[in-house]
Amino acid sequence: MKFNRHISSDLRSPDSQEKARLVLGARQTGKSTLFELISEKGDILFDLQERSERLRLARDPAAFTRSLLPAGKSQQHVLVDEIQRVPQLLDEMQMLLDRYPGSFTFTITGSSARRLRRRDVNLLPGRIHRFSLGPVCLWEQEATGKSLLLPSPPRSEAIAPFPSRSLQSLLLLGSLPAAFVESTGKYTRTLSTYAETYIEEEVLREAAARNIGDYGRFLELAALESGKPLNYTKLSQESGIALNTIRGFYSVLEDTLVGFTIRPYSGSGRARILKTPRFYIFDVGVRNALARLPLDTGLLRLQAGHLLEHWVACELQVRIGYLGRNWRLSYWRTVDGAEVDFVLETPREAIPLKVKYTETPRPTHARSVEHFLDRYPDHARRGFVLCRTRRPEQLTRRVRALPWNRL
Repeated sequence: MKFNRHISSDLRSPDSQEKARLVLGARQTGKSTLFELISEKGDILFDLQERSERLRLARDPAAFTRSLLPAGKSQQHVLVDEIQRVPQLLDEMQMLLDRYPGSFTFTITGSSARRLRRRDVNLLPGRIHRFSLGPVCLWEQEATGKSLLLPSPPRSEAIAPFPSRSLQSLLLLGSLPAAFVESTGKYTRTLSTYAETYIEEEVLREAAARNIGDYGRFLELAALESGKPLNYTKLSQESGIALNTIRGFYSVLEDTLVGFTIRPYSGSGRARILKTPRFYIFDVGVRNALARLPLDTGLLRLQAGHLLEHWVACELQVRIGYLGRNWRLSYWRTVDGAEVDFVLETPREAIPLKVKYTETPRPTHARSVEHFLDRYPDHARRGFVLCRTRRPEQLTRRVRALPWNRL
């Protein structure tokens, strides 16, 4: 059964026709399956995950062009999966777009920004539109109530949304597409092998770590520290890995889209704020698996608040990827202890958000949000406390308690 992805409507838009559309996302976010949603009869697929196809085109990139010519009679949609495996094909795409204007639209996917940032890689300036694909967000699930923080985009009536899941399931297993279609037991095993698959297929392919044992130890520690301020020195001391190597390993996580950084809010104000960025693994279930934590309710008893905060970070990061470059996610904490977990920076305002695992929010939970609103009256006028309350509640004049599934 096919389930709707928010990005599919963007890819069908005429605004991106006759261009190369690059869809970036971590492994297992559904990039290959996305092709099934947007492809039509007559489209041409090049699957660079297939060894024989990858080797053929790596040896002779011009074979890509020869298989698509002659062109010019009709608009041809060409899909290329995992372009970072054979980035030389980008040169061929540029030639086809320039020589045969109006004849080709390319949709290409990738899971490594590292290879695509190399100096000799053609990133098709002026000819490419970029898109992000993340784990399944609430926008793509069966409606449990209208979003009160961000307006939900229109949905395609022709394709079903993903089924909704309990908060407990989301916090333990995360939101990769397979989590919505596999049984709990099967998906638990899928997650347990993610770390080994990631190390073997991504890190070794990128030649980013000479000592795979060091990287494995780092990965477990980085997952345990996910969501906390970055502390390279602490990780170096606990792992026995050189400080510069730790920094390089973090860049691998970002380059392969397995993690993202949230920086402190930079709005003008007199408050002295902490400036250390925070790093998050891109999916809370993947984080739990990489940290080798038990995927059962015992973990909720120990880390429920942290897991909810981590899930919110991932949820908002996915939506920001869909909304565009004018949106940003940050956090705010002063040296005297005032803190809001997230600041959603929109083109019009900054929205402070505090995350609490409680079912019974109280006005005292809004104190730090009110503190932020007082400090930045020119940028922020409302805030939220996200929690497990069943219905929205007005905690103060400017701060509402928001059910987790109305985010």
